[in-house]
Amino acid sequence: MKAFCHGEINEFIEWHDTDGNIINASDGGIIYVEGTYHWYGMALRPLPVNCGPYGGQMTTVGVVMYKSKDLLNWKYEGVILEVTNDPESELFAPLRFERPKIIYNDKTKKFVLWCHYVKYPANHGNGVGEADLGVAVCDTINGKYKWLGFSRPIDNYGWVRDMTVYKDINNDAYVIYDRHTPDPKLGDKTGGLQGDRCLYVVKLSDDYLSFTNTYKRIDTAPWREAPAIAYKNGYYYIITSGLTGWETNQAKAFRTKSLLEDWEDIGDPCVDDYTNTTFNTQGTNVFCVEETELQIMMLERHNTACFEKSSYVWLPIRFNDDNTISLHYTKNWRLSDFL
Repeated sequence: MKAFCHGEINEFIEWHDTDGNIINASDGGIIYVEGTYHWYGMALRPLPVNCGPYGGQMTTVGVVMYKSKDLLNWKYEGVILEVTNDPESELFAPLRFERPKIIYNDKTKKFVLWCHYVKYPANHGNGVGEADLGVAVCDTINGKYKWLGFSRPIDNYGWVRDMTVYKDINNDAYVIYDRHTPDPKLGDKTGGLQGDRCLYVVKLSDDYLSFTNTYKRIDTAPWREAPAIAYKNGYYYIITSGLTGWETNQAKAFRTKSLLEDWEDIGDPCVDDYTNTTFNTQGTNVFCVEETELQIMMLERHNTACFEKSSYVWLPIRFNDDNTISLHYTKNWRLSDFL
């Protein structure tokens, strides 16, 4: 039986689709619809990060999607959120649809995609369209998503960085994002090195297309990014990364019984991680294996020499008796090991 293969902690392992092409779906997620898993993410350019203003960490394609019945064999479905060559469009490439996440709205019967949007030329900044959340919508999971625009939660003063979207057990939806509020004495002159920076939870409207005024600052999670959420036995868990650019760092997890209440720091979930680098990866998303209790943490090993060849590392989350969580690195594993 085919296995999830990760190799050594410092090794880059290519994952291929059913046509033999490299799977290129960065920082996305997996959603299960009518018997099929759909894996989506931003298609990165095969260029190094230091190659100038148009590096490999951006896209000239858009958000792409793959499908699978077994989580191991993935067929390419195409581009679901496309860029354009029209310089007057908000989708003019190169740009960034960073950390795209899709949730389904049971009331409107729409699939809603949120992402961290960075307009052309795709350099992180602080101005309009450089530090925002973008949203798109579609009637089907794998159709062409309609771009609805971009905005910022809470106010226009807080810059948006890494984010995720989560639908809870009550079908309420939330954006969880890294918000940077600059030092008012220094403004935007510090390049993100000063001011207040912390994870925030913001409740979405009933149609999931806009923000409400209900939000929570996770005071225990300053200077954290790359949030990924799991839920088990009455607890919500966020697994996060530190802020070191493309360099890996030590993970840290938090838990709460309510997304809008206080979050408790429960430390690094990675067991025997002698590198203190989240096994040389950064977290992306958590998804559930249907008809089981297994939840899988999606992580990426970013290959800055060629972003297109970044590695995917998927690890089962272990929920411990003391309501903590843990991740154990394995070079390869099979679903049958945990079912």
